[in-house]
Amino acid sequence: MRIALLISFVFAFATLGFSQKQKPKNYSRFDERKAHFGFMLGINSADFAVYQGLDAYDEYGVVQLSNKSQPGGQLGIVSTFRLSKSAMWRLRFLPSLSFQERVLNYRYDDPDNPGKFISEEERVGSTNLDFPLMIQYRTLRFNNFATYVLGGPQFSIDLQSQQDKSQSLIDPFIKIRRYDWQFQGGVGVEFFAPYFKFGMEVKYSQSFMNSFIQDNTIPSSPIDKLMNKVWYLSFIFEG
Repeated sequence: MRIALLISFVFAFATLGFSQKQKPKNYSRFDERKAHFGFMLGINSADFAVYQGLDAYDEYGVVQLSNKSQPGGQLGIVSTFRLSKSAMWRLRFLPSLSFQERVLNYRYDDPDNPGKFISEEERVGSTNLDFPLMIQYRTLRFNNFATYVLGGPQFSIDLQSQQDKSQSLIDPFIKIRRYDWQFQGGVGVEFFAPYFKFGMEVKYSQSFMNSFIQDNTIPSSPIDKLMNKVWYLSFIFEG
């Protein structure tokens, strides 16, 4: 529901832009430059694709293992390079710092009360350095407005990863790998002001490798693998 609202928000602005009457163009020479730079601010919603172990119930009494997305934020530096004369094809590099959190929910059989359950949760936080490199296809400008789609790979370094840290038997934790590869895709809209360009985009990022490290602790034993998933809403300013 939250993601549907974000996408509807972007397309509402797109409809508003195309409904404008013809008017003088702001920043009319923007597309003549081969490179543009700026910054990005945004919010995100991160979670996992959770794969439960086949023996999770028989061995550990786990009836259900699920996850809940949590809000986060990010900021980054934008570099955009024109690949075609019309500026419809562009290359975007957006190194950014992203703050994320995910919650794993465990549901166990209650041994003292047959038919009832015990719920526990584990929080997994990440502070990522993200390096997405994306190809962007933009429509022709209509007045001071344009839309685009983009997609490409992303390499992430989790600065908060505890993959090499020794486990505590008193307070065990979920270990996540420090490095991750993901594919990212999205849509966006651009508005041209007199001296800068403002953009909004919605993106989805999906890991294509297992980020989970199994070390046979109580919270990790029922898990087979975890794969990162993130939705982003970004606000981009370029000059």
